[in-house]
Amino acid sequence: MTDTADKTPADDAPTAADETASDPGEMHAGAPVTWSHGQECLHPTLETYLATVQALTEEGFVMVVDVTAVDYLERPPRELPPSIVPQRFEVVVNMLAMKPPRRIRLRLQVPEGAPEVPSLFSLYPGTEAMEREVFDLMGIRFTDHPDLTRILLPEEWEGHPLRKDYAMGRVPVQFKAALRGT
Repeated sequence: MTDTADKTPADDAPTAADETASDPGEMHAGAPVTWSHGQECLHPTLETYLATVQALTEEGFVMVVDVTAVDYLERPPRELPPSIVPQRFEVVVNMLAMKPPRRIRLRLQVPEGAPEVPSLFSLYPGTEAMEREVFDLMGIRFTDHPDLTRILLPEEWEGHPLRKDYAMGRVPVQFKAALRGT
């Protein structure tokens, strides 16, 4: 017989087979909830983003393991709660709780005309480099970030190469034979 006290919240989470079983009114930490591959996904707004992260911190989510972004320019349809308006960009934050072990994903819609998101640096200083990478490659600005400068590309680089409308460049390939003159 299984003791229900040993169950974690993840044990009751929908599986990939029943992802569509999300309750349209389900909320967690002030944000609408969906499920993806058995993982809880929260959809805060730009206005509630920091409060949602703070609430998760108080619940025991002690680590931000990834901050990244997606450009939906060419494939805009995606499953979102009815209260969330899809935007071109989506910042994705993955958080981890240790006791009980649990993951949660935040999906934040970011408008094309004003790609700005509050920085998580004041709550999780380890996000500094992750946010810089998103800024560098996608052009999403993180307000109140201590050093929002490029991290992978030179400062004089124009544009953001992971955006779907970024022009494909070409670098001429030089073969060894051409360099030797033969």
